Amino acid sequence: MKYSTPGYRIFTIFNISFMALLGLITVFPYLNVMAMAFNESRDTALGGITVFPREPTLYNFKVILSNSAISQAAIISVLRVVAGTILSLIVQVSAAYAFTKRSLWGRNALLLFLILPMFFNGGIIPQYLLFSKLHLLNHFLIYILPGAFVFYNMLIIRTYMYTIPESLLESAKIDGANEITVLRRIILPLSMPIIATITLWTAVLNWNDWITTLFFITKPKLYTLQFIMMQMVRENDLIASLIEEAIKHGQVTKIKLTTTPEAIKSAQVIITTIPIILVYPFLQKYFIQGVLIGAVKD
Repeated sequence: MKYSTPGYRIFTIFNISFMALLGLITVFPYLNVMAMAFNESRDTALGGITVFPREPTLYNFKVILSNSAISQAAIISVLRVVAGTILSLIVQVSAAYAFTKRSLWGRNALLLFLILPMFFNGGIIPQYLLFSKLHLLNHFLIYILPGAFVFYNMLIIRTYMYTIPESLLESAKIDGANEITVLRRIILPLSMPIIATITLWTAVLNWNDWITTLFFITKPKLYTLQFIMMQMVRENDLIASLIEEAIKHGQVTKIKLTTTPEAIKSAQVIITTIPIILVYPFLQKYFIQGVLIGAVKD
């Protein structure tokens, strides 16, 4: 009955209107960048582009994709996301399952040891010296090994595992299952919501990160797509060189050239964000269930 009252209807209308306005404010900048990426740049310079291109073109993307450095960086980024996410899940799920065992010797001391770096960090210089001693500088493993274990993610997974009935695990052990079998056959299938959530967190972090390349990589062949995008956004000279290289390779002729540095930036933003946007809807349904159950323990 309360859902049919005038006050509730007014609140519903206001709530829907507010959320629609907030969604429009959030989405509009991205749609505007997409419209500029697909629009003829000389027409874009006239202004007035909103969310639809007036003169559609693919030349901006041709300039980017015709550059060998972009292709190499895309491969490095994809490999980093795949390898980094898989290794991170293996390490964090294994650690979380181990920390659910009350019989683990020194468990509290280990947790205290691991939680301290969350609040006290040595800074970039000690980190650089450590990676140098480990011979990780200018090596692909610099993208994978340092982020293989994230204490916060491990805690979320561990808390979620606590919701699985202990009697279920004891029954499996009575039937002869060892710890690895229990983890693989029982824990993992029942923990898919939180695993999907952590997978997306880790993949997005690996995909978007360019700080690691800036500090620890000097070899161009190991540059990531996001690092090159950062350079493009900051350095118009690099964008101009892309246009010149595209002309040399015959991808764009001087007569047909319809791209500018601003258009290249817009196209690069679209290329680097589309993969995450395409993956997110498939994992989004796990977010509320995974995060809430993983973050709250009765």
